[in-house]
Amino acid sequence: MTVTFSGHREVYQPDVGTRLAAEIEKLLQTDSEFLFLTGGMGQFDGMGADAVRAAKRRYPEKRIMLALVLPYFSNRLNTDKEYYQSCYDQIILPAELTAVHYKAAIGRRNRWMVDRADVVIAYICRDFGGALATVKYAQRQGKPIINLAEKK
Repeated sequence: MTVTFSGHREVYQPDVGTRLAAEIEKLLQTDSEFLFLTGGMGQFDGMGADAVRAAKRRYPEKRIMLALVLPYFSNRLNTDKEYYQSCYDQIILPAELTAVHYKAAIGRRNRWMVDRADVVIAYICRDFGGALATVKYAQRQGKPIINLAEKK
């Protein structure tokens, strides 16, 4: 199963981290192999990555991979190589994005992640921004979306 995250840079609700961990826990009961895709660009992406790392420690018998998907190459991959290797199982630079202008690359990268995902875990509480555009794209693709900003 492939899961991707899409959320605003800032998280305004204090219980989102707990709810995010609970949703990942539910998903982990459905299969034994998982690939979590993150863009690593804000608080919600960080929370998702942290929850996946915690799940990896709880379920060493499952194959749980955390991949950072970058929209373009950055020299920080070289200068902070140890950091990235310690935080992520894989770093993906989609070949399809190599010719995309850097200002459009993030949106294209987000659609690339949605195209590969079976489920999108989101945090959308505003009616504007890139995260909303990504979730709307996921809706058009018929992807299941779990929006943690919605009141339960």
